[in-house]
Amino acid sequence: MNLLRFSLSLILLLGSAQAFAEATHYPLTIHSCNREVTFQQAPKHAVSHDINMTQMMLALGLKPQMAGYSGVSGWKAVTPDMQSILDGLPELAAKYPTVETLLNANVDFFFAGWDYGMRVGGDLTPQTLQPLGINVYELTESCAFVMKRPPASLEDTYNDLRNLGRIFDVQDRANAVIANMQMQVAEIRKGLPAEKPRVFLYDSGEDRAMTSGRLGMPQALIDAAGGRNILDDVDASWTRVNWENVVERNPQVIVIVDYGEVTAEQKIEFLRRNKALQSVDAIKHQRFIVIPYVQATPGIDNVLAVETLAKGFHGA
Repeated sequence: MNLLRFSLSLILLLGSAQAFAEATHYPLTIHSCNREVTFQQAPKHAVSHDINMTQMMLALGLKPQMAGYSGVSGWKAVTPDMQSILDGLPELAAKYPTVETLLNANVDFFFAGWDYGMRVGGDLTPQTLQPLGINVYELTESCAFVMKRPPASLEDTYNDLRNLGRIFDVQDRANAVIANMQMQVAEIRKGLPAEKPRVFLYDSGEDRAMTSGRLGMPQALIDAAGGRNILDDVDASWTRVNWENVVERNPQVIVIVDYGEVTAEQKIEFLRRNKALQSVDAIKHQRFIVIPYVQATPGIDNVLAVETLAKGFHGA
């Protein structure tokens, strides 16, 4: 994708969206997973967890309303471009923030997700934070951990951007970002062949593979790029599977999620040397595609992932 084209398109769309966006009227009630969250006013001291959610907030121009972010440097490398955008915004916790971390920063809004900074029964949940004056908005894709929901789609990302726009009264920016993403995806999908290669996403793990079932964002990315997730019948989000399952379903392409201490090259080398996988088509033909974590998880870079995957699947 041409980033200059992205920026110019965004500016044009932002200008047109401003004429149609309706201002938020508070109090505002937003649906978040299986809850209703009410905002008396736009948050003034927000915190986003993880790089993908932080990127969403920054794309909507919300840096002045943020007290900081968390969960980035402890897990992922930050590109120079991203670092320049983050400049001046403190990272409150390299990995997981605590309740005390948020209280000390006078936080009034926490944008996180289940398995993205929060866990069921943990210390940091909407139920523990609401009495402390901290409203939580949950990443839509992550709702699969707490409720039954349909397979992941790009609409999950659009829904989060749309809701953030309403919460912070920046609907014009949200509408522009969403429209631009939809336009880019539609352009990528033009002329994709009907044949869909069998695809396995590899996140990490040696004894068992961390991957994505039909409820995780990779399902949506693979589908949009004209592929078929070999685990599209697994009713789970990010999950672990045995290598026997992978061999049985014989993927033609393996997508590597690049992040953490183990490099993408090391992950590929492990797969190549794994004796259990030698009969798999993707291994025999050395068909690997690498995408960074920020593209594999819900966020504005999902468009970049779809473009990379479509080229890798179909050679376009």
